[in-house]
Amino acid sequence: MYEEFFGFNAKPFDLLPNPDLLFMSKTHGKALSYLRYGIQERAGFILLTGEVGAGKTTLIRELINRHLENVTLSKVFNTKADSQQLLTMINDDFSLETEGRSKATMIRDLNEFLIDEYAAGRRAVLIIDEAQNLNTELLEEMRMLSNLETDGGKLLQIILVGQPELRQTLDTPELLQLRQRIQIGCHIQPLNAEEVKEYVYYRMERAGNRDAVQFTDQALYLVHEQSRGIPRLINILCDYLLIDSFANQKNTVNEADVSDIVTELDFERQYWQSSAPSTSDERHQGAQPSKKPGTHASGKNPIGAKRLPPRAEKVLRQIRGVESRIEFLEKNLVRDSEKTNLENVERLERLERQVSRIEQQLEALFNMNASNFRGVGRETAPQPTPQQQTAPAPQKPAAPEPVTPADSAEEGDGDIPPRPRTGYQPQDRPPVRRGWAYRLLFGSD
Repeated sequence: MYEEFFGFNAKPFDLLPNPDLLFMSKTHGKALSYLRYGIQERAGFILLTGEVGAGKTTLIRELINRHLENVTLSKVFNTKADSQQLLTMINDDFSLETEGRSKATMIRDLNEFLIDEYAAGRRAVLIIDEAQNLNTELLEEMRMLSNLETDGGKLLQIILVGQPELRQTLDTPELLQLRQRIQIGCHIQPLNAEEVKEYVYYRMERAGNRDAVQFTDQALYLVHEQSRGIPRLINILCDYLLIDSFANQKNTVNEADVSDIVTELDFERQYWQSSAPSTSDERHQGAQPSKKPGTHASGKNPIGAKRLPPRAEKVLRQIRGVESRIEFLEKNLVRDSEKTNLENVERLERLERQVSRIEQQLEALFNMNASNFRGVGRETAPQPTPQQQTAPAPQKPAAPEPVTPADSAEEGDGDIPPRPRTGYQPQDRPPVRRGWAYRLLFGSD
């Protein structure tokens, strides 16, 4: 829709895994090198993992299209299958007959085919995408398929491609033998902030016009923050930004534009509510589900807690976004030039005004429907019955005061001085201040 306006010959942020648009970041380049090395050395098993949308499939297509020589390839992209169906798909892609054949016959046919390929000097490679869907039994069968080998190496090389959950499955005791046979393993990391900037302009350049749209540094920082460096989410966000720029007939994108799109898309809830990205220390192991304080791994509310109304959740997400941008600008104030500092001060003032408006929205929410927020994060105490309300409360006998030698005498009587009070006393406690945020979350006193 906007291609002609910006001078593109294709959509720069298309979601299809197109190797022609692959941005070879440091982590993608390393993964590609590992894959090529593993195939060249006839490694039996090669493992490639990455978050959803990290570019695994695009990288595999780049490998297939440009980096495989003298290789016979079988590709499996549908892994929600049983053992018979999986073997049928493998043999089909190797151009072997499968109609009416039993599982044992297909395994024999595959073994004969692999021997013939080796004799002809060709490598047989099996690529299984979305391998995190394979259960323990199917993964063990893949290990059995790789058992055929010669002194020169494996006759069938298997590349397992999947999300970090695949590593968790491989860590089970039942798959110890398979895990020990993985000779090459790599994990695609998210892009860092500088790579996100390069990625955005690279994609526009590959689409025909690198300078079609100018993104401010603050806008690109927010794109990185919201996408967390995942290429697919960068594409989604930037595609919406180009549509917005086209609708407004402009060729610049600033921080406010990104913030508006993030709010309209409800980006955090839509794309990050139930998953968390891998961190740099997860290079060689599966990512664990993040657990924020007070939440479960599933992302549900704590037991006994009430959900905030949707409008309040939206305002709270806006507050978190404003806080992160303020932190970014405060850091820039330390290292940027005087001119840039002045611009940052002005932006901080605008953000402070935005925070003030959000506070007013929260006050309005509290005044409109305060009862919806009572009991959030705590269970409601049981209400007394009418009989309990009217019945007099039983009187408990007062506990006797402990008596010590010092207490047994009257203070100031004789030579015994009064005992001084020590430690923290109730009257020393400062008054508790409970503002609108407390009232919003827990109700009025």
